[in-house]
Amino acid sequence: MTELLLTLHVLAAILAIGPITVAGSLFPRHMGAVLEGDGQAVRTAEILHRVCRGYALVGIAVPVFGFATGVRLGVLAEHWLIASVILTVLAAAVLELAIIPTQRRLLADPAPEGRPAISRLHMLTGVFNLLWAAVVVLMVVRPGAG
Repeated sequence: MTELLLTLHVLAAILAIGPITVAGSLFPRHMGAVLEGDGQAVRTAEILHRVCRGYALVGIAVPVFGFATGVRLGVLAEHWLIASVILTVLAAAVLELAIIPTQRRLLADPAPEGRPAISRLHMLTGVFNLLWAAVVVLMVVRPGAG
């Protein structure tokens, strides 16, 4: 059962977080094209935003399967896992409280915020991606684990 839960956890992470990192990273570039008058870029940005929103919901499976795996392995009190949980919560907060709302505002009316918001979005998606990279490192290396 532990192997199944771990497999589902890893698959959920790959299939949910991967599309968010790609779509989130591409969105600012397409919004920049929108500001330059590229009408087709609006449609692409809308699709990228929908991918971020949709996969954020699917991404809930990652900590659910991760928690179940941690229970089965008896590692919930391990420092590397606690750090991973904290980083995961931070990544989710960046996504839900900053990235997705900024995307939504830019799609509704890109003119008021313009380039500064797009630059912030580049930074925020970079932070989101780095947080997830740190979680992966912690999951693989498991520093201090017995």
